[in-house]
Amino acid sequence: MKKYPLTAAVAAAALTTAAAPALAAPVLAAPAPAVVQTAEAKAPSPVRVVESGERVDAGRGWTVWLTAEGKHWTGPDGIENFRSVVDGNVDLSRPGVSHQSEGDAAGVFHSGLSYGTKKPGEVVLTGTDGTRTTATLLELPGRPGWGVWYAHTGPENDGGASVALYDRNGRLLAELPGWNA
Repeated sequence: MKKYPLTAAVAAAALTTAAAPALAAPVLAAPAPAVVQTAEAKAPSPVRVVESGERVDAGRGWTVWLTAEGKHWTGPDGIENFRSVVDGNVDLSRPGVSHQSEGDAAGVFHSGLSYGTKKPGEVVLTGTDGTRTTATLLELPGRPGWGVWYAHTGPENDGGASVALYDRNGRLLAELPGWNA
């Protein structure tokens, strides 16, 4: 037969039961719940970090990549396009967003730069019909203060989508109106 040590609660209950046999069965105290400390879960970054020159499949025949000089992209036609971040046309000291788009009756590929913040939260396109599309965000390692965004929407026949850059708290940092705003 195995012997188990008595806890104080069990010993007290045994004494109470022995002293008063007419009482109901003893109630044993439940052990105190264990205190578990966990590290606060860190929210994942909404930005995908890619290496310089790493080709990213943006879907529907589009490819995007970043270099220290800026954003590069090709479409289904294979023609390479480029948007510079070093030519002096982008002020990296304040939040902003650019927008390039190409499409046809099947849909539109939108892309651009987001800049002036080291912690972008999201870029959202809003169509003239009110449809909101959240873009995918890319950035080079080291948080350079700029990145690239891209998204696909249906065809735009009446003026194009507006683009908004938000921080990770949902605060609007920069907005670019649609072409027909």
